[in-house]
Amino acid sequence: MTPPGQNWRNRFSGGLAGSAALEREGRRTTALQTGRSRLMVTGALFAIAFLVVAGRVAQLTLTDGAGESMAQHRPISKTSGAVTDRSAIVDRNGVVLASSLPTASVYADARKVLDPHSAALQLAKVLPDVNWRRLEQKLSSKRAFVWLHRNLTPKEQNDVNRLGIPGIFFQHAERRVYPHGRLAAHVLGMTDIDGRGIAGVERYFDEVLRTGEDPLELSIDIRVQSMLHDSLYRSMKEFKGIGAAGLVMDARSGEVLAMVSLPDYDPNAPMESASETRFNRVTKGVYEMGSTFKLFTAAMALDTNTVKMTSGYDASEPIRVARFTIRDFHAENRWLTVPEIMVHSSNIGAAKMALDVGTTSQKEYLGRLGLLDKPSIELPEIASPLVPRTWRDINTMTISYGHGIAVTPLQLASGVAALVNGGETRPATLMKTVGDAALTGKRVMSKKTSRQVRQLMRMVVEQGTGRNADVPGYLVGGKTGTAEKQQGKKYNRNARLASFVGAFPLDDPRFVILAMVDEPKGLKRTFGYATGGWVAAPVVKEMVRNLATLYGIAPDPALIEEMESNKGKGHRLASF
Repeated sequence: MTPPGQNWRNRFSGGLAGSAALEREGRRTTALQTGRSRLMVTGALFAIAFLVVAGRVAQLTLTDGAGESMAQHRPISKTSGAVTDRSAIVDRNGVVLASSLPTASVYADARKVLDPHSAALQLAKVLPDVNWRRLEQKLSSKRAFVWLHRNLTPKEQNDVNRLGIPGIFFQHAERRVYPHGRLAAHVLGMTDIDGRGIAGVERYFDEVLRTGEDPLELSIDIRVQSMLHDSLYRSMKEFKGIGAAGLVMDARSGEVLAMVSLPDYDPNAPMESASETRFNRVTKGVYEMGSTFKLFTAAMALDTNTVKMTSGYDASEPIRVARFTIRDFHAENRWLTVPEIMVHSSNIGAAKMALDVGTTSQKEYLGRLGLLDKPSIELPEIASPLVPRTWRDINTMTISYGHGIAVTPLQLASGVAALVNGGETRPATLMKTVGDAALTGKRVMSKKTSRQVRQLMRMVVEQGTGRNADVPGYLVGGKTGTAEKQQGKKYNRNARLASFVGAFPLDDPRFVILAMVDEPKGLKRTFGYATGGWVAAPVVKEMVRNLATLYGIAPDPALIEEMESNKGKGHRLASF
């Protein structure tokens, strides 16, 4: 039998044991809960870390900010000269001629570059067009900002970023691109590395384009530009010329539809071409344009009633003035009427006609036609004409057939536009014009004179030196020009400028077309000649066909029949 005190002790000791067990169980539970909590926190931290990494990788992969993990973006400062959001340039039909694309440039905080030599070598491997020694010099400069390379391709940016070099950063920028390459180089010009216009329309309208507003709309039709470029290039190459120039102008508004100067360059890579290719022969070059000036001589003589269409001059003998002798290239050696002077391109007849008009009237008319002053057009590359300081009788005579005065091809085309459009001058423009404002001009001669000049131009193409510009079914008119180039104080007979200026349709003039080839060489098929009629007139002929097709101007079957029936019937004036 258990003693009474023993039962109490057994119950007490058992209670103590149970209490200890409960305490141990409580501690175990607490420890497990603590461990679970720590594991959950640790897991959450890892999950957040992985999400951050994954998000960053996605950002670098999917956005155009690739490579910015090296540093935060540095904004373009006003002092850096960089330009953003430059407006596009489009042709008259909305075709993009120049635009800006986003790109990236790489720069360095040289203070943070740990090993300039190693960094330069690594960068040179992924940027093959840079010199590693120059890179090393820049990276060793300890400057806070130094450009390393501009306008990276996406692949180059990715390759640089993967190098992981401390102190290397990227800068958002823009690159100016010209989708049509060299096709309209002298019109558009180009921008510098900071996006500022330095030539052509890009420079003339630099401030406007930098606003980033609506596209700048030009008068140029890139289709016509392409046609003229190709035709001029073929002629220049065939006749082995050193250059060429041409333009197509709307005779009614003064809008320039095409302007080509050869040789040219690619504004996307201007440094790959020689500097002389950037010379715009149409607006910057001044030339003695030869017999094309006879159109102006005839116009002023008719407009002042000095001559009538039936008047004429004795061209049987050369004119001798002091030490100068004026003779005809293909002399007729007879009396020539005014139309015959134009058809046979008689220097003698033109000189006598100009003397009758007089020096004062000649200067007045040439001034009205914009041939004595610097022309106006939306380009910075413009030259002033070269005119005699003292205008004597000999100057009056030689200027009558395009010698002794040098003008730009642009001025010649603008002057001829006034001759054919009814007698009004309108400033040449590279801007698309709309509405009646485009038709506002300044009268310089009568409508009757304009019609008579067009008749003379038609005769030159039908029966004279411009036959190679004729297109069946169309009223095409024009005038050839072949001028010896002046070298020093003498003229070089072996270096000529061959040109042709034409207009069509002459019954309602719309287009003036000028083609010019510098120093062409005669060919066997041209019997050794390299004159305007052989070299430049065919360019105008091709352009007439192209323009007629492009603008839906159908040939006139009745005109074709009339042209066939009048062959061999001598000189006759067209009626329109």
